[in-house]
Amino acid sequence: MPSSLRYTFLVLTSSLLLTACGTSLHRAPVEDRNPQQPKASAPTAPASAASAASAPEVKLPPGAENAGKPGYYTVKPGDALARIALDNGQSWRDLAKWNSLDNPNRIEVGQVLRVVPPGVDASAVTAKPIASAGKVEARPLDAKPPASSASAASAPATPAAPAPSREAPASDDDNLNWGWPVAQPVTAGFDEQRNKGLDFAGKPGDPVLAVADGRVVYAGSGLRGYGNLVIIKHNNTYLTAYAHNRAMLVEQDQVVRKGQRIAEMGSTESDTVKLHFEVRKLGKPVDPAKLLPPR
Repeated sequence: MPSSLRYTFLVLTSSLLLTACGTSLHRAPVEDRNPQQPKASAPTAPASAASAASAPEVKLPPGAENAGKPGYYTVKPGDALARIALDNGQSWRDLAKWNSLDNPNRIEVGQVLRVVPPGVDASAVTAKPIASAGKVEARPLDAKPPASSASAASAPATPAAPAPSREAPASDDDNLNWGWPVAQPVTAGFDEQRNKGLDFAGKPGDPVLAVADGRVVYAGSGLRGYGNLVIIKHNNTYLTAYAHNRAMLVEQDQVVRKGQRIAEMGSTESDTVKLHFEVRKLGKPVDPAKLLPPR
């Protein structure tokens, strides 16, 4: 190779080597901050959103949106529809209708029930008498003895009574023509904390009488502590309750008159024979002795 070409070759080779060395010495180091990062892909939902989507949906009890509102009641453990109705001065049938209950015996804790009629302002409820009943057909009470007690079948004949009806006689709410439920004296007075009514001692089979005109809204034994119980609604203000009977001589929805025999005194869910009698004013227990006439 000629000396001029050899010189040119050496100069070029030296330049290339110097350039390569300079590049490698001055190159900035690279830090892989996410060595396991996957290749770019479609964005995914945040973890919180994904977990929320997979979490089971919390089901609220029926009517929960009305909890705490006037005119509504939240069901508690041990509640029964009949008890709720009594405490709010209503018929359990009305509560079942207002709340669309297919099975009145099945209500759940936390369920919120309407306890005033639809369209009524619960904060300004005013008492109104129930519409008067039309002409009713009389029938003797002993014509069809209640199946709940054999003693009813042997009960003496009683005066003729109105046939069952879904309406009750008109009455002035705060001026009912009250009477006494039994002839016996009071053995235990009213105490709002311990005794929500009056107690009367007696003998098995002693007659229990309706204290005023009204309509039977309950006749059964579903309220714990009351035994065989009859509840009469006299108007939109007053209910009366007759507990511990050995026999019930009226049917639900039957119209009754003041002084009519509605039950026989007994000792169901009681350690002695007695009548426990309550008056409820808009669902609240009041002292019957302040309403019943002197005797």
